[in-house]
Amino acid sequence: MRPVLPYGSPRRFRTSRRTAFLALLALTGGLLFATQQPAAAGANLVKNPGFEIPGTPGTPGAPGTPGADVMPYCWERSGWGDNDFSFDTVTDAHSGAAALKVALTRRTEGDRKALITESPECAPAVVPERQYDLSLWYKSTTPDAAITLFRHDATAGWQYWTDLKTLDLSAGYQRAEVRTPVIPPGTDRITWGVSVYGTGSVTTDDYVMEEVAPPPVEPECTGTADECANGRWQVLPTQNPVRSMHSVVLHNGKVLLIAGSGNDPEMFEAGTFTSAVYDPADGSYRTVPTPDDMFCSGHVQLSDGRVLVMSGNKGYPSADGTVGYQGFKDSYVFDPATETYTRTNDMNDGHWYPSATIMGNGDVMSFGGLREDSSGSVTAERWSAARDKWLPMGQVNQTWSYWGLYPSMILMQDGRLFYSGSHVFGNGTPGTGSSVYDYDANTVTEIAGLQNKDERDQSASVLLPPAQDQRVLTIGGGNIDSNPEANRLTDLIDLKEPNPRYTPGPLLPQGTVDLGNGPQPQTGAQGKMYGSAVLLPDGKVLETGGALHNRANPVYESSLFDPVTDTFDPVAVDPEARGYHSSAFLLPDGRVMTTGDNPGNGSWNHQVSLYTPPYLLKGPRPRITSLIDNQWLYGDTQRITVDRPIAKAELIRPAAVTHSSDPNQRFVDLPLSVDGNNVDLNVTSNPNLAPPGWYMLFAVDANGVPSVAEWVRLGGPPALADKAAESAHVHDFAGELAKSPEKPRKKRTSAPVSPQVAGCDRHYGSANVCVPTVFPETVTESAKAATKAATAKATTKGAAAEAAATNAATTKARCDWLAANDYGRLKVNGGDDPLRLDPDGDGVACGKGDVRRR
Repeated sequence: MRPVLPYGSPRRFRTSRRTAFLALLALTGGLLFATQQPAAAGANLVKNPGFEIPGTPGTPGAPGTPGADVMPYCWERSGWGDNDFSFDTVTDAHSGAAALKVALTRRTEGDRKALITESPECAPAVVPERQYDLSLWYKSTTPDAAITLFRHDATAGWQYWTDLKTLDLSAGYQRAEVRTPVIPPGTDRITWGVSVYGTGSVTTDDYVMEEVAPPPVEPECTGTADECANGRWQVLPTQNPVRSMHSVVLHNGKVLLIAGSGNDPEMFEAGTFTSAVYDPADGSYRTVPTPDDMFCSGHVQLSDGRVLVMSGNKGYPSADGTVGYQGFKDSYVFDPATETYTRTNDMNDGHWYPSATIMGNGDVMSFGGLREDSSGSVTAERWSAARDKWLPMGQVNQTWSYWGLYPSMILMQDGRLFYSGSHVFGNGTPGTGSSVYDYDANTVTEIAGLQNKDERDQSASVLLPPAQDQRVLTIGGGNIDSNPEANRLTDLIDLKEPNPRYTPGPLLPQGTVDLGNGPQPQTGAQGKMYGSAVLLPDGKVLETGGALHNRANPVYESSLFDPVTDTFDPVAVDPEARGYHSSAFLLPDGRVMTTGDNPGNGSWNHQVSLYTPPYLLKGPRPRITSLIDNQWLYGDTQRITVDRPIAKAELIRPAAVTHSSDPNQRFVDLPLSVDGNNVDLNVTSNPNLAPPGWYMLFAVDANGVPSVAEWVRLGGPPALADKAAESAHVHDFAGELAKSPEKPRKKRTSAPVSPQVAGCDRHYGSANVCVPTVFPETVTESAKAATKAATAKATTKGAAAEAAATNAATTKARCDWLAANDYGRLKVNGGDDPLRLDPDGDGVACGKGDVRRR
């Protein structure tokens, strides 16, 4: 039987299941102070900080007289789970006559917390956009304890905010101090205290909370007024030498650009497969021997910095359209040190367009894609970090679910995977289109609320900054089967909720769209698919690029999304088209690089653009002048020295992006303690928040201006990461899902997938050309209008005449669209002409005899 939760216990804020988690700086933004200093010796905002005032029996938090099972005045107990515990006021004090001891003598799951009482009388009042220095004295017999922070939202009430710092073992009293994140808008009070989530005890005393005074800040603009507000783009003079659709930022600062055959069947037939390594330091490219066609593979960075590349293109679709793309089982690792690929063992199945998500212990999970026979793969794959290989199918849990192509699978803080609903090609998965996958339980549970779930093809999803907030944003999308205009929809989900569901976010800003006659303003509900979302070191998200239809009609629009206010701010626009097969990613210097564009006519954009965000035009950058150690373990406190005051620091996992998808992209805040220019950074104890690997460490000043990143490796050897993942201090968020979990399906070999899954009719042109199976609605409308006009003028009336007029108008409208989008001369493959582009039957689509000119 579980212990009864006492008064004030926020059941939905269960904290723990495995070792220490310090959900670090949660909500960024509003950084208004310019100097960092030790806690100002101001008023202590904690009432009864030394527990000298006893409480009243039966009235938690009220002053009174000592008694059994009574908490001190203004203090309450909280927690959850299957454990034996005690809360005791003891005389073993740091000062005065009293201290508070929390002990767990048996634990299967859960934690116990001693917190300042959640009441107006006891919880300290705070001011939004300010920060507060917290400190306490403690002794601990367990390594599993942390300072935990809650906040009171004036509208939503009390809610978990973050864990700030892991407490070390200590036989004698020692002081722990840490600075809060910036207080979010709408917050009027906070409460905090110690969580104990492992067997042992923590005794605390002499709590202090002091406001950090914010002196005025005047940013210095170093560009034009427009640049300082919106940033600026630069198209580089040197072109990308390969048709890369995969971009990976390596831990040496270079960028791996993978093309394989580059969606070029002639290169495939010739066995010419390419990759390049770009060096931002000098703008150079080095082509790299590439052993296989990694076109539309999956990739992820392993904990040691190597890049795991899985599957790719075994074969292009057949000319008659009866066989689609085929995925092979091959897998490789790319070593940044030698810039070479090495073959690994094979996967259990083929996976063209697979997902790739690194787990908290360094393993990699992969789902979806197309098999060697071009059917859909239902085989889940697991890469073992400890064994450095793909595990046999019998050692991997299977639900036999088909997740589609490039399903966006985001690691949650408790080790489950959130399928956001973003995918590539066609409709979403059956049901609500979004779900939570629990690998250990081997169950899938649907999540509600995703808008137009079957028009989120080629949308982008991102875990918003900071990762500790567990919020996901999904942006735009369309559908290459029905080919409507891409939408402006965004959706937000807070995975901290007991029963999380998507809610509508703000509409995407509109820019211009090229419909074949030059860019013109978007209208109505026009949005975009193929967009990219990039996490920035100031805590915002750059969304950029995209197109209105299936591999056509580029959209020129960029904006910054602020996770604090949930708003978009339009900024400068990339002058280059960035649609299908484009990538955008953060460089260590804080700029964003964009590459690629592969419209339906088979052409490729080799131009490369660089975006300088506004934060790089606001005066001098802070600099990390010393980094004691670049090898970090979970739960560490790491010291850096900076040349001037900073407001925050974070880890950003480098990009491994393709097709609008990078489920491993994340921004992890590092709560800090400040002593002049020496800054101690508190590293999360939860590998599910920051999976092991190399990260960019940014120090950011009060104006949001970041340093150039330093590289640090988090997690250590696989055995240490695995141990940390098994005992991570996680929160029991998303623990009351409304839907019942679905158990594994009946074992099957594959899922049926149309050979035209890419939305391209293969009866026309070569395999890299995409004549859409469904033309945009504007083409249909043009054909209808032409039919009506022709019918009105015709001397011969009747159904046959009207059908002939309709056929002729449809052919002309489609051929005009293909001409406007530079498709050129298209050969008809085989005897079929399903789109009626070759009425005269000469084997050439849209030839002179096919279109009657009027």
